[in-house]
Amino acid sequence: MGGPLVAAAAEGAGGSGSRVSTAPDGEPRSYTVAVNGQSCRVWEKGDGRPLVFLAGFGGLPRWTQCLERLAARRRIIAPSLPGFPGTATIGPLYTQLDWLLATHDLIAGAGLERCDLMGVSLGAALAADVAAVWGDLVERLVLVSALGLFDENEPSADPFAQRKGALPQLLCADPERYVAHTASAEHTDPVEWALVTTRAQEAAARLLWPVGDTGLEGRLGRIRNETLLVWGAGDRVVPASYRARFASGITGKTHVEVIAAAGHMVDLDAPEALSQRVDAFLRGTG
Repeated sequence: MGGPLVAAAAEGAGGSGSRVSTAPDGEPRSYTVAVNGQSCRVWEKGDGRPLVFLAGFGGLPRWTQCLERLAARRRIIAPSLPGFPGTATIGPLYTQLDWLLATHDLIAGAGLERCDLMGVSLGAALAADVAAVWGDLVERLVLVSALGLFDENEPSADPFAQRKGALPQLLCADPERYVAHTASAEHTDPVEWALVTTRAQEAAARLLWPVGDTGLEGRLGRIRNETLLVWGAGDRVVPASYRARFASGITGKTHVEVIAAAGHMVDLDAPEALSQRVDAFLRGTG
């Protein structure tokens, strides 16, 4: 996994709309957007139609292979939600409405009035809600391993109830990919990095607690955007039956793709396959 890795605090300085490039040639541009008074890092790379990317578990501690491939054709905007790597604190975010408004503020703070929107895992749950509430903001929607639904007869796995060290195996078909994605960089203070990763776990827990049910099922019918639903064939978090529930619940035209040799975090397990399918969908050829 290449690309820059964040420190404990957000990069750059200033409030909403401040655009402070901190990256060398070839790396994403970086600036901050203020959400509830907190500075949240936004990474951008590429040219063309904007595609906003909302990350899954662990956030974006580093630029990924999947984003790099997508940036070859698109302008990728990857904001960090409060509490995740690229921010210093979580702030007063407790309800689904709090997180939804924070996500909207990040997209608006990036200067976007309309964009394609892609989310992975918990990021997909938020992306779906953004499309449900602010449909005119979203052109096309991509949901990868989406959370947000719950069936008591077939519950999704609880990432917060795992034994120590078991989370990478739950999230990725190749656990080392998640380990590498969330590892600290050389010369990073281990105590500071432990705070970053612990804060990200708390932020994810606030968003999904207690069972990953964000109430999204009652709002799926409000999504009228054409939507690509992607799942890893080896997803150990979301039951396969949820695929049909998403596809039938969304009002807009849906396309379902299942990627072999990928777990829940498809963007880490299969960056090339995922980026190809997303690119084809956004260009209207897939």
